[in-house]
Amino acid sequence: MTEGDKVKFRVDRDALAEAVTWTARTLPQRPATAVLAGVRMSAADGVVTLSSFDYEVSATARIEADIAAPGEVLVSGRLLSDICKSLPNKPVDVDLEGAALAITCGAANFSLMSMPLDAYPQLPQMPEQTGTIDAQAFAHAVGQVARASAKDDTLPLLTTIHMGFDGDVVTLMATDRYRLAVRTLEWSPASQVEVSALIKAKTLSDMTKSLTGAGEISLSLATEPGSAKLVGMEVAGRHMTSLLTDGDYPPVAKLFPDTSNIRAVCDREELIAALRRVALVTQRSAPVRLTFNAGGLQLEAGQGEDAQASEHLTCHLQGDDIETAFNPGYLLDGLQALDTTYVRLSFTHATKPVVLTGQEEIGGEDSQDMRYLLMPIRYA
Repeated sequence: MTEGDKVKFRVDRDALAEAVTWTARTLPQRPATAVLAGVRMSAADGVVTLSSFDYEVSATARIEADIAAPGEVLVSGRLLSDICKSLPNKPVDVDLEGAALAITCGAANFSLMSMPLDAYPQLPQMPEQTGTIDAQAFAHAVGQVARASAKDDTLPLLTTIHMGFDGDVVTLMATDRYRLAVRTLEWSPASQVEVSALIKAKTLSDMTKSLTGAGEISLSLATEPGSAKLVGMEVAGRHMTSLLTDGDYPPVAKLFPDTSNIRAVCDREELIAALRRVALVTQRSAPVRLTFNAGGLQLEAGQGEDAQASEHLTCHLQGDDIETAFNPGYLLDGLQALDTTYVRLSFTHATKPVVLTGQEEIGGEDSQDMRYLLMPIRYA
């Protein structure tokens, strides 16, 4: 904003509150500079555009408005969001003269000091559309794999989700070295494409969750050498972009065994409930022991003079008896990532990883759309 600028428009209260709240949700908690905590409002041609950007993630929303004076202004995003959510259900008048932005709604009046627009970074351009994907299905798939990503920055590559695009199939993959989640789903590419990209798991989760209001997400990727590597998503007048992470994702897909000679099928919800109960006596990442045999599944936790727990479940086993142990939190994550009635646990050996897949019937085939591989824990 420069001296003499004037912005004036009237807008629907709910539309403004929703757009401001959505845009402000990407603002950094501790911005590198003060202006990065701002939301930029631009009014022109009957549309108010709200945007935020922290040099990594950008968000833009457009809403219709009655504009008396076009222009743009930058104000504190979180304060603007709090104000808009508290306004009464009446039209909102926004008026800028000089350095103060007046917000009037019924008998409520607020005045915000504007921030210097010339110090605000230029938002990145949306890459060319790569294809479209069902919003709800994509958000669900991201949620399924994101739980397997690393939560600290010790190995930055492992905090990302690997997205692989091959024809009309998208493969999402995440790992923290102890478990590996892989999810495949269909999408509609704009043209034949074979490309991969890395994006921070938290960023991708936030983007997909906030863009699930409509049927399809327009997905854009820019991965060409020499240019900014970006992923962009757009739906219903809103779009977000994020920088992609550089690096070569480890070749973890080869960890999945070609075959398994031991398979156990359990009721997924029953196993989740039993695992939660037995895990109550564990401390930190102490393992829960699982014994599979013809009589079913025995879960045990705790030992010696510590608290102990055990529970027996019905389980259908094919192959030899097997006894193993897992981090209960990681095993719960894998079970909750599935959304089928039954879970199949496929083993090659007690000391080798187990692969969790879902199936709808005891004797049915398992689905390969979602696979969760988990490393066992050695125990005395």
